[in-house]
Amino acid sequence: MLIHETLVRERCFYGVSGNSKKRVLEQASELIAAQTPDLDSEQIFAGLIGRERLGSTGIGEGIAIPHCRLESCTQTTGTLLRLKEPIDFDAIDGQAVDLLFILLVPSEATEAHLQTLAALAEMFSKADVRNLLRSTESAEQLYQATVDYEMERT
Repeated sequence: MLIHETLVRERCFYGVSGNSKKRVLEQASELIAAQTPDLDSEQIFAGLIGRERLGSTGIGEGIAIPHCRLESCTQTTGTLLRLKEPIDFDAIDGQAVDLLFILLVPSEATEAHLQTLAALAEMFSKADVRNLLRSTESAEQLYQATVDYEMERT
């Protein structure tokens, strides 16, 4: 599954505040639920926190890809956040995180989940993509930069 198939403009958020991993995930869960009525913020938060307890989803270079499977999720749902200030996310390289791509997938979507995670890791491994996302000044620009990246590589 391609990244842009999981992401819509309404689930891109710029300048999100939060002073901890827990608070950012809680706030993100509320933002996602507000844009995706069939998902409940408490279930999203519980799923994301449960996954973080298994190990941090901070992949390095200021990037985190929190993800989980949810019973109530009927389609793969992506959300992109650019934080106002970087936060400690227990990332593998110890760097604070300022860009998060949250991925929610249906419980049975194992293969699609892994393919999308791989595509996200590939995208965020590129310094030019990270720099471009960090140079954005709005949620619209954040969304467009992500879609443009994928369109260039397909």
